[in-house]
Amino acid sequence: MKPSAWKRRAVRAAAAATLLGLTAVPSLAQEWPSRPLRMLVGSAPGGGTDAAARAVADKLGPALKTTVVVENKPGASNTMAPAEAVRANDGHSLVMGVSTAHAIAPHLIKLPYSNDRDLVPVAYVGAVPNVLVVNKDLGVNTVSDLVALVRKQPGSVNFASSGAGSTQHIAGELFREATQADITHVPYRGSAPALVDLMGGSVQMSFDTMASVLPHIKTGKVKALAVAAARRSPQLPDVPTTAEAGLKDVEMSAWYGVYMPAGTPKAVQDRVHDEVTRIIQMPDVKARLEAIGMEVQPMSQAQFQAFHNAENKRYAALIKRRDIRLD
Repeated sequence: MKPSAWKRRAVRAAAAATLLGLTAVPSLAQEWPSRPLRMLVGSAPGGGTDAAARAVADKLGPALKTTVVVENKPGASNTMAPAEAVRANDGHSLVMGVSTAHAIAPHLIKLPYSNDRDLVPVAYVGAVPNVLVVNKDLGVNTVSDLVALVRKQPGSVNFASSGAGSTQHIAGELFREATQADITHVPYRGSAPALVDLMGGSVQMSFDTMASVLPHIKTGKVKALAVAAARRSPQLPDVPTTAEAGLKDVEMSAWYGVYMPAGTPKAVQDRVHDEVTRIIQMPDVKARLEAIGMEVQPMSQAQFQAFHNAENKRYAALIKRRDIRLD
């Protein structure tokens, strides 16, 4: 065969192989899923992560012509769910991830998987800001009042959290760092008992999530001083942000997004990303998410990956700087 003829044949073969590869990717995405999907949640039913998972799962099943079953795997700072997804690695297990599991816990506890190598951020859903709330009888109405009280009476204020390493705990550490406040951390097993004691006066302040505290703020059982976010919340338009209240760099939100095992084919990741991103912008789904204080924020998968990396860097530095440890 002449060299020129061989070259032409090689070019045609390469082009055919490329075309086959391009057509195989959408074919794979179309054939998937081949069975029901699991949406794994690292907390008990009824919380923000569970609510986000169910809002997405209710629409994702019909969109993919299958069933999406929400499974709760509470424990170990929300990391039991991603651990189960990595263990299964079956292409049909998704995780409704939360910042506690995917940006904080990896720097506090030894995980049975790699947060960066074994999981892929696929579709960002949104964020629920934490709110600085105080006991209604504490006698303070602003962040400045609270800081003045703590400086006048060091050690007199306890701040509650849903547990060591939670967003509430981390936000409290940011507050300590920003104000040099002498306050004591009191960890609880979840937000519910922490809020009971906050309303009862056993503890005086907390940076709890919007979803947990909003009903109590509206009934006047606790007092909101600031929203720990870059923008004011539509749920609490009259409450300033922490920056507006004079707290520099005290921002904290529980953010949520769908993760999948790293071995999941890219075509499947792309399909999940596209469907979830479309679903969270549906008016009825968006309303469900906003009802728990979430700001829906669609991202590309690349943007979510960059955000995941940045959040891990941020929390790793803070945890080291503040010498935060799990008891």
